[in-house]
Amino acid sequence: MPSLFGFLLRVLLFAAGLVFAASLAVVFLLLLAVWALRAGWAVLTGRPRTPFVVRFRAAEGFQRTYRRAQTVRRPPLGDITDVEPKR
Repeated sequence: MPSLFGFLLRVLLFAAGLVFAASLAVVFLLLLAVWALRAGWAVLTGRPRTPFVVRFRAAEGFQRTYRRAQTVRRPPLGDITDVEPKR
């Protein structure tokens, strides 16, 4: 009985892997079709074909974070009462 259970588990996992691979292939083909339609539309309208571009500048993210950090209100140091000052 344990060998039958192991065999069924392997078959189930193999089928799940096949379904996952098929779903990835479908997503890839859909993205490829969208890209081809976009490129075809650009050719029909006389526009240059441009690639999909994600614009990302790390410096802007850091600047935004630093600006947000400067607007955070911090309590004055005189309000801290549970710390003994060192001499």
